[in-house]
Amino acid sequence: MESRGDDYVVTVPASEIEHGSVSVGETYRIAVLDRAEAADDGAAASADSGAASGPAADGSSGESPSDDGQRPTSRGAAGAVQPDPPVSEGEVRDVTIETLGDKGDGIAKIERGYVVIVPDAEPGEEPTVEITSVRENVSFANVVEK
Repeated sequence: MESRGDDYVVTVPASEIEHGSVSVGETYRIAVLDRAEAADDGAAASADSGAASGPAADGSSGESPSDDGQRPTSRGAAGAVQPDPPVSEGEVRDVTIETLGDKGDGIAKIERGYVVIVPDAEPGEEPTVEITSVRENVSFANVVEK
């Protein structure tokens, strides 16, 4: 997030738009989390955000932070409500490999920055993958079609 005068601008990776996770011109609710504060007591500030014309992220909505309400949530170690992973085992989807991990595996990011690790994939590739293992903050997948 970046402050520009009286406005706040949230940068969205082009891959999120290309994969349909985010659509240009739509309005989204976001949560702004202070990492230090979230680690202490799980507190978070939430704000509404639209494309370039949305309201400032001032936390004045008065609503508690949550995801889009369509996925179940669970409580994390600090007691904060955490959205469940955006994928499930056996799910097949298209991803874009953004970088390589420490061990040479391809790394893709999908909804909410969730990481998908794909062996034998290179940055720039857009393979179709099958999710083989899902964890709270990362999943593993195998390429089914390049």
